[in-house]
Amino acid sequence: MAKAKRYAGDGKEIGTVDLPKALFEAPVNEHLIWEAVKSHLGNQRQGTAAAKNRAAVSGGGRKPWKQKGTGRARAGSNTSPLWPGGGVAFPPIPRDYTTRMNAKARMKALCGALTARAKDGGVYIVAPPSLDKPKTKAVADLLRSIGLEGKKVLWVFDAIDEAALKSTRNLARVRTAESRTVNTYALMDCDCLLLTEGALKGLAERVTS
Repeated sequence: MAKAKRYAGDGKEIGTVDLPKALFEAPVNEHLIWEAVKSHLGNQRQGTAAAKNRAAVSGGGRKPWKQKGTGRARAGSNTSPLWPGGGVAFPPIPRDYTTRMNAKARMKALCGALTARAKDGGVYIVAPPSLDKPKTKAVADLLRSIGLEGKKVLWVFDAIDEAALKSTRNLARVRTAESRTVNTYALMDCDCLLLTEGALKGLAERVTS
């Protein structure tokens, strides 16, 4: 069974935790993970990039000059992509980049990403420091004591409170997420995965529901 080190809010190691088999010993289907990442990134795109082709720009009509006898290069239209003010040869056009995955495939990709993180030894069960107000230094000291300073960290909570959110927001390589919304892309885009005990339960419930 996969295990993860457990840390208190002050960064002291207090044992290990057995990780749920359904989450951290799932088949790692690389193609399915790629599809989930591609879908997530595509769904973030606006798809509004546009430029005019030679049919859409103003101009055209008559031939700029006769075909022969001028000494200049042949020209058929001033809307050619070769001309200043002409159309773009293969312009971007507005399109919808949205792709959808069925729920079962999406969940398999998520479990595969969690398993990959566990196999790399990058999963930690960490209690957040007790904060009555936002304090970046407390989180930075916690990560330093665990040995994660400078690494790309994803910290998953069951529910993020305002103090925890603001305490991590100013750390360049630390991202936060909630167990009910964390996705495959976020899991693959980090070096280390930190989970609260509540988040671990939330992920297990999400998979079994």
